[in-house]
Amino acid sequence: MEKLNKEVLESRRENLKKLGLGAAAGVLGLFGTPESRAEQRVTPAYAKGMKPVKIKSVKAIGTAPQGSNLIVVRVDTTEPGLYGFGCATFTQRAEVVVTAINNYLNPLCTGKDVDNIEDAWQSAYVSSYWRNGPVLNNALSGLDQALWDIKGKRAGMPVHQLLGGKVRFAVPCYTHANGKTPEETANDAKRIMDSGFKYVRVQQGGYGATAISSKPDFKDAGFGGADDQYMNQTSYMKSVPKLFEATRKVCGDEVEILHDIHERLDPMDSINMIKSLEDYRPFFIEDPFSPENPKWFQLLRQNTTVPIAMGELFNNQNEWKEAMINQWFDYIRIHVSQIGGITPAMKVARLGEWFNVKTAWHGPGDVSPVGHAAQCHMDLAIWNFGIQEAVSFNDKTLEVFQGCPTMNKGYMSVNEAPGLGVEVNEKAAAKYPISNKAGNWQVRKFDGTIIRP
Repeated sequence: MEKLNKEVLESRRENLKKLGLGAAAGVLGLFGTPESRAEQRVTPAYAKGMKPVKIKSVKAIGTAPQGSNLIVVRVDTTEPGLYGFGCATFTQRAEVVVTAINNYLNPLCTGKDVDNIEDAWQSAYVSSYWRNGPVLNNALSGLDQALWDIKGKRAGMPVHQLLGGKVRFAVPCYTHANGKTPEETANDAKRIMDSGFKYVRVQQGGYGATAISSKPDFKDAGFGGADDQYMNQTSYMKSVPKLFEATRKVCGDEVEILHDIHERLDPMDSINMIKSLEDYRPFFIEDPFSPENPKWFQLLRQNTTVPIAMGELFNNQNEWKEAMINQWFDYIRIHVSQIGGITPAMKVARLGEWFNVKTAWHGPGDVSPVGHAAQCHMDLAIWNFGIQEAVSFNDKTLEVFQGCPTMNKGYMSVNEAPGLGVEVNEKAAAKYPISNKAGNWQVRKFDGTIIRP
């Protein structure tokens, strides 16, 4: 017992010595040399964070180097030399978007913290009370993309790294084959395949233009506009299976074939036509119904195994949420500027992952190179990516926009510069001013009834 007590006392003495040494070290830390104190206070670079930066101004840049009106938002900040660009293109109503940006977004956003993208998006989204229209959504998209561009520059990273990093080395794309006959279109598809593309969208004479009458009845009656187009829906419906048959015959089974109905058939006619294409194994058929007919997707899904892509006319989550959750289509094909930019698009992509719906962002010629870059950055980072529409820029566009996405053997890539990687030469942009042309999407039946795209 005596031996045990002695061991306990010895242990207590050792503990007190250690406490003494620790206290001494603490005192040295408080009253030691400046050098020793500085060493203890050094914060690792990764933990320092960044100083707050505010939005100084938001402005619209309009340009049309390739013919279509393009609108880009420039956000300047309180940090000298730090700015960002985003795509706000609504080519058919370009001047209205410019007004929304310069007269409304600029005063609303000036003074906001550039890092708080979600807050900036939500506050701008509700600022007009009524929301979700294409004009305001495109303006908001430009702001959103510009803030992501700035965040990437602040972090010294391309935006795809901020979204989680790459899950593919480059972005597979499809491009468009066209011709006046099925055979002509099929040969154009073969030419595209030989250049490296694995995916080709086939359209005979554009959107359903295979059976244009030289003078439909409404023209004889003097009804409608002089430039209004005519579409024979029955002839179009019969022509598409022949188009697929010719393409398979010329291109074989390796090519993935896509086609866009562009909502120009009545719902039951779309269903019947899509069913007739099953043997040709389409990669997807796009936009079978207009946005006014969402419930038809359930019947379409029950009647065919052909994959469906939908969404370029969607404005808000109420138009795609139920369809995605119910797996009524396979590819969500929303126009990123139309829904408000990268922030909501990534939410759509994440929703799709849980319901096996892949992305296929709308990427026509009336999306600016900034917008194409934003989409490519997302495509690189999204696991449930499906396909991307290819891009082609003329020399004038490359003069205005530096650092554009590039195409190589059917793949799209972005440069690895921080942010979105695209710069805008405003002096060059001014050489190609926008116009107030409204665009003519007026296609009519033989009696003059408007067909809704």
